[in-house]
Amino acid sequence: MLIDCHNHIGADLMFYLHGDFPYAQQMVDMLQEGSSLGVTHWIAFPFVSYAAMDVTGFREGSVRFGSGTSLEMVPYAFENRRLLEECQRLFPEEGKKVLPFVMVDPMRDTGVQARELEKLREQYRFYGIKIQSTIIQSDIKRLAHEGSIFLDLARQWDIPFLIHSSVAESDLWAQAHDIIDIAEANPDIRFCAAHSCRYDKECLDRIQVLPNAWFDCSAHCIHCKGVVDDLPYVAPRERRFDTDYTDPARVIADLAAAYPDKFLWGSDSPFYSYAAEINEQVVKLISTYEAEVAALKKCGEEVVRRVADVNTRAYLKLADENILA
Repeated sequence: MLIDCHNHIGADLMFYLHGDFPYAQQMVDMLQEGSSLGVTHWIAFPFVSYAAMDVTGFREGSVRFGSGTSLEMVPYAFENRRLLEECQRLFPEEGKKVLPFVMVDPMRDTGVQARELEKLREQYRFYGIKIQSTIIQSDIKRLAHEGSIFLDLARQWDIPFLIHSSVAESDLWAQAHDIIDIAEANPDIRFCAAHSCRYDKECLDRIQVLPNAWFDCSAHCIHCKGVVDDLPYVAPRERRFDTDYTDPARVIADLAAAYPDKFLWGSDSPFYSYAAEINEQVVKLISTYEAEVAALKKCGEEVVRRVADVNTRAYLKLADENILA
């Protein structure tokens, strides 16, 4: 069994209209490409911008709300239902290999979102809650306030969170240390901080001692590239986990050795690549699904089994792998 714990299915209208890449992925295409590389199961969730945002700002990449020019009323209500219908109604046989997570906005209309999730739970299976608060500019700290209704649902349903993390000073919404603070304050709920906490050793060390916290290595190859080029979206040198970032496989092996029970493997498909025009310059960080899997498999069968099977099932509380058969 090889579980990819971090994938997006659907479309991102803001990325498409603003001219950014990637902006869409179909479930069947994801399964076909990943299966050819040896992946057997996928945790998947919608893309990030949602139809209840003000779509008139999307062509400028602006995040706006409340102007009356949205396509929907409730954050992620359309996107979550669309994902679950694709996995469980349109393609039910293929969808058995997908473990869907629903997306939430921790700051806006949280009570209405929760009611929509309760309706979905009566109709469909889903295994966790995903938050990407940077793109929608929704402070992750609000998960402990107006977003606490999602903590209550996670407790009730015994499902985990997977949360996009950042260490960049300019990111006001998804700081890794804030996510870990929430995990510390809620020991009865499971949390995973995405993107290896951008290799911030202090954050990784904090996760190591928490029984309810994990991290994933999604978009690993372009994050290694970010270290090599000393880009601002990874941890600064004085806080960075020490390894050879010129070799993504070496980084996986060293992280797996340092944090043997806390490391989950994920590709972030299709966001293992990113391209956009920023300040009139095209920024391209390009990898492939094949490169992400190759870096993992180069570490050997024991590491693969641990970080792409055993640890992921522990995080999901799926002790019996036959559940995923």
